[in-house]
Amino acid sequence: MAIFDRIKTVLGAAAILAFCGAAYAKEGQPAPWQLGFQPPASPIMEQIHSFHTYVTIIITVIALFVLGLLVYVMARFNEKRNPDPSRTTHNTALEIAWTVVPVLILVAIAIPSFRLLFAQYDFPKADLTITATGSQWYWTYEYPDHGITFDSIMVPEADLKEGQPRLLTVDREVVVPVNKNVIVGLKSNDVIHDWALPSFGIKLDAVPGRLQTTWFRAEREGIFYGQCSELCGRNHAFMPIAVRVVSEAEFADWLAKTKAAASLGDAGKLAAAQE
Repeated sequence: MAIFDRIKTVLGAAAILAFCGAAYAKEGQPAPWQLGFQPPASPIMEQIHSFHTYVTIIITVIALFVLGLLVYVMARFNEKRNPDPSRTTHNTALEIAWTVVPVLILVAIAIPSFRLLFAQYDFPKADLTITATGSQWYWTYEYPDHGITFDSIMVPEADLKEGQPRLLTVDREVVVPVNKNVIVGLKSNDVIHDWALPSFGIKLDAVPGRLQTTWFRAEREGIFYGQCSELCGRNHAFMPIAVRVVSEAEFADWLAKTKAAASLGDAGKLAAAQE
């Protein structure tokens, strides 16, 4: 009975931690003691959430079944209860079952897995195109259809304002309109970087000499943070990503201000246009 009590305690603690992780999840950024995913803000991330929950249920059922089977075998077929052990060498029906059932389980996992994979690379018609170029250790963003280019660099901790997250805040955020398809081209100037935004379900390498492409459609307004997720050198940990999702009217206003500032060549005004 002591073993079962310990199992209950462990499962209870895991459930509490999982609940706390979900409860403390912040919009667009990680939170202390968070165990689960960040709240989804794009259709792809919603599918990732659903697939994760689906697979978690399957593996939990399998784990509990195996645990129950082990306990049953230990209790039913121990030496005390079976002084004369069985001489059974094989069971055709059982061998077929433990071959066919795992295959069916894998097929049940593979089908939604491939659907998710295809959805990630099923690029919709672009409403906005952005190019992100990784450098050691910052990102350069270009809006090729609007003639806008700027660098995005992490804000030092000493310069952070109240409410700005450490190691995630940048001086110039990527600005996109809500509910629009954004195609992102990824490049690198030096080594391999990785453009990762957990709330959007994006994690793709920026490889020197290649143009990688991904997409997202943000379904809520707000600021969503990510980081370079490929070890790229000494300051790898200081290469954050910040995407500000705004309404169409706010985006049009930002475009106008940024173009005007860029035409004057005033970096200060360009930074102010981000605010």
